[in-house]
Amino acid sequence: MTQQDIKLTRLNKYISDTGYCSRREADRLIEQGRVTINGKIPEMGTKVSDGDMVSVNGKPVKAKQKRIYIVLNKPAGITCTTERHIHGNVIDLIDYSTRIFPIGRLDKPSEGLIFLTNDGDIVNKILRAGNAHEKEYIVKVDSTVTDKFLTGMARGVPILDTVTKPCKVTREGRFEFKIILTQGLNQQIRRMCEHFGFQVKSLTRTRIMNIDIKGLATGQWRLLTDNEMTEINAMVEGSSSTEEASDYGQVKPKVKGQHSKRGVNSAARQKRFGYGDYAATPGQILNDEARSDFWDQDETAADLDKDDQPTSNFWTQNEKSADADVSSNVSPDMTSDLAQQDKSASYSDEQIASRARFNSAEKKKERKKPATRFSIIADREKAKLANAKASPVAPRVKGTLSLKKK
Repeated sequence: MTQQDIKLTRLNKYISDTGYCSRREADRLIEQGRVTINGKIPEMGTKVSDGDMVSVNGKPVKAKQKRIYIVLNKPAGITCTTERHIHGNVIDLIDYSTRIFPIGRLDKPSEGLIFLTNDGDIVNKILRAGNAHEKEYIVKVDSTVTDKFLTGMARGVPILDTVTKPCKVTREGRFEFKIILTQGLNQQIRRMCEHFGFQVKSLTRTRIMNIDIKGLATGQWRLLTDNEMTEINAMVEGSSSTEEASDYGQVKPKVKGQHSKRGVNSAARQKRFGYGDYAATPGQILNDEARSDFWDQDETAADLDKDDQPTSNFWTQNEKSADADVSSNVSPDMTSDLAQQDKSASYSDEQIASRARFNSAEKKKERKKPATRFSIIADREKAKLANAKASPVAPRVKGTLSLKKK
């Protein structure tokens, strides 16, 4: 047997697989020189084989435990926890000789398939939503399953500050549907149904990846076969066991630097006042300066014209000239008759419109501002002061008595 044929394992993982401690703790033991391989103190990163003798504090660690993979058809009322003090826990239900733990969980009122194992490496590879391993459920609800409900469930539902990933949903009966998820949010299916006003009456997980519930009665369990584990290992071979695969929803959490919807640094405020991400570029500043110079000159000239002739316009100029012509060419007796005639008959539609605009502007100037609550209160206070000054109260003479009605 060559060196390549011997399966080598990193020392910290070898110690962790025996159940002695975690990998991080094993690294501390190795750094402190408390671990030996065949009587010699190893270096960090050393690899060992099954034939090597690994000892911690002079005592050999136990041989690697055999991998256990169990599939259970969990009945309703059983809690998926390793805490033995909780009544009805799944560990007491199976009562296996080796320490095992469930892969994921099913709610206490739910039933169906669940994996249990002593292999910590495979757990995250199966559970991480980013690895997209399917889990199939049969759900019964209290209302008729409609096409709108099925479409909404499949598209994604906003729950737990995220949006569920798209999934497959099909109708199985009037009050029953099948759903295939790749996520495992807390009470995900129940929360999704509640979003549409449905209540879950029963929920059964019928399949996990390539393992289905067929042939396994409620409350029964069995060991997964070698062929089944070969298929599972092939399916999780490219899966990640890190946090990077925990992409539970479509909505990403807000990263540092993004603007909140409201506040002093919001995008809307930056856009309004032109700073931050919406600050003007050097080219825009030059264009704005050139544009502002042009308009400033025109506005200045317009302001000068307004100061010289605040109420003059085309109509008033023509009106003055028309009055001058009437006074020069018409006798005094006919002046009153001509004044009563409609002057607008001799002007174009454009001139008439100008006159209307002018009259509207004059009316707006004369129109008073509407009274407000504060202006009314101020007017009342002014009236009280005016009345007090008009009729001052006579000073009270010392020694006089004031009679009070009993």
